[in-house]
Amino acid sequence: MKILVTGGAGFIGSNFCHYCFSNEPSSQIEKIVVIDKLGYSGSIENMAGLMGKKNFEFIQADISDQKRMEQILFEEKIEAIVHFAAESHVDRSIDDPGLFVQSNVVGTYKLLESAFVYFSSLSPEKKERFRFIHISTDEVYGSIPMDGAPTKEGGLYAPSSPYSASKAASDHFVAAYYKTYGLPALITHSSNNYGPRQHPEKMIPHMICNALEEKQLPVYGQGLNVRDWIYVEDHCEGVWKLLLKGRPGEVYHIGKGGGISNIELVKKICALLDSFFPRSSGKSYAELIRFVADRPGHDLRYALDVSKMKREIGWQAQVDLDRGLEKTLFWYVENRDWVQSVMNKGYTLKRQGLGRTRSI
Repeated sequence: MKILVTGGAGFIGSNFCHYCFSNEPSSQIEKIVVIDKLGYSGSIENMAGLMGKKNFEFIQADISDQKRMEQILFEEKIEAIVHFAAESHVDRSIDDPGLFVQSNVVGTYKLLESAFVYFSSLSPEKKERFRFIHISTDEVYGSIPMDGAPTKEGGLYAPSSPYSASKAASDHFVAAYYKTYGLPALITHSSNNYGPRQHPEKMIPHMICNALEEKQLPVYGQGLNVRDWIYVEDHCEGVWKLLLKGRPGEVYHIGKGGGISNIELVKKICALLDSFFPRSSGKSYAELIRFVADRPGHDLRYALDVSKMKREIGWQAQVDLDRGLEKTLFWYVENRDWVQSVMNKGYTLKRQGLGRTRSI
């Protein structure tokens, strides 16, 4: 299988590539071609250990460049596209919605056009094997009640942020290209990911890095927002299984199942830090927790029904939250140079109405 991975220098995309070369897929992959424009969240360092492999290639390019994408698809004779590339930070989407429309909506549309031009040229046998997997998010469904049942595939969309609205729009384009043009595409909705190589502005690494530097641990509102968290390697395995068994036109939920409030999660992180890297003062890292002004339009709860993946694909997440957090903590402790390199790019939120201006 020759796979094109968009956003392969980012968090989940790079972990997917590492997973493929280190696990079961390695014997079934002829080549992985990574496309990434190397924006703020993409990093060459994320592909360390991959760049020298004979069946791995990195190309710096923008998925919005349709001619370039068509050229790559034809030259590499790609058999599957896994589309991770996206702007994904909610605060940034509030700060600059247009960037998210351009990357997530226009970028996905251009990629679909490129894929369709290429797909149309394939023989019937190769068309049968071709797949386009679009990686989306649970946020497109919006908030659900605390006592409500987890959202099933086909649930109504109710995005709250410019980020989730842009992902919802891209989902609809993918579905339309399947229904109208027969492009063999399928859509995944994932719950919150965490693990190695996640940008330090994201919640879990942000808390780990701040705590180790004795900085405050900012928690939105009262920390009551509930999320399901999936260890990134579990997510990558789920995507691989869908490449093999997923049905075009279908939607699949990839998550751990369950949920935890933000404040409970931060306290778990603090307890791990207390255990493995106690403060010189003897005090708990939990004393660094500070509640800050809530994010505009902050959804209270996301929860996905993940039973379809187990029932139809034979997959379920394996890494429990405690073990995953421990593995994540040690990765960030052991890779502080990576953290510093990423943080050096810098970014400041400036949009009025956020209730804050902070450097990340």
